[in-house]
Amino acid sequence: MNERVYMLGAALLVAVQAFVLFLFGQPAICTCGYVKLWEGVILGAGNSQHLMDWYTFSHIIHGIIFYALLTYFFPKMSVWARLLIATGIEAAWEILENTPWLVEHYREQALAQGYTGDSIINSVSDTLVMMLGFLIARKWAVWAVIALALFLELWVAYEIRDNLTLNVTNLLHQFDFISAWQSGV
Repeated sequence: MNERVYMLGAALLVAVQAFVLFLFGQPAICTCGYVKLWEGVILGAGNSQHLMDWYTFSHIIHGIIFYALLTYFFPKMSVWARLLIATGIEAAWEILENTPWLVEHYREQALAQGYTGDSIINSVSDTLVMMLGFLIARKWAVWAVIALALFLELWVAYEIRDNLTLNVTNLLHQFDFISAWQSGV
C-alpha cells in the first residue's frame, strides 16, 4: 500500500476519535466560545480546551516513543503502517482519557482538580502533534530525538511541575511527595 492509503486511514481514525468525543458530550471548542493557539494557564478553565497547552509537549514524546517501539518490534513494517498504528494507539488513548472514570481519576491530582476532559479540537490537536513527534523521530538522529524528549520533560516539569513521566506516575499511583511538590507545598 502507498502512503496515501495509510494517511487516509490515520485521518479516519482521527475522525472516529472526534466523533466518539462528540458522543461523550465533549465540547468541540472551548466553552469560552473561541479558539486560542496556546493556553499557558495550567490551572485555568482553558487548559485542555484550546489547540495547544503545556501537555502538548507530552504528545510529541508519545510520538517519539511510538516510533521507537514500533520500529524496534516491527522493523520490516513500512513507516506509514507504523504511523497508522501509532495514530490508532493515540486516538484510543484520547478516547480513554476522556471517559468519565479517567476524568474523575485525573481530578484527584493536584494539578487537575478542575479538569473536565479535553475539547474535541484539543484532543485532535494532541493526536496530530503525536504524529509530528513520530515524524521527528523518523527524520532526526537518535541522539537529537533523545535530547529533545529529555529537554521537553525537564522544561515542562520546571514550568508547570508536571510532565509525561509525572502524569503517568500519578495515573498509576499518587505519591504524597509528588502531590505536595505539584501543589507548591
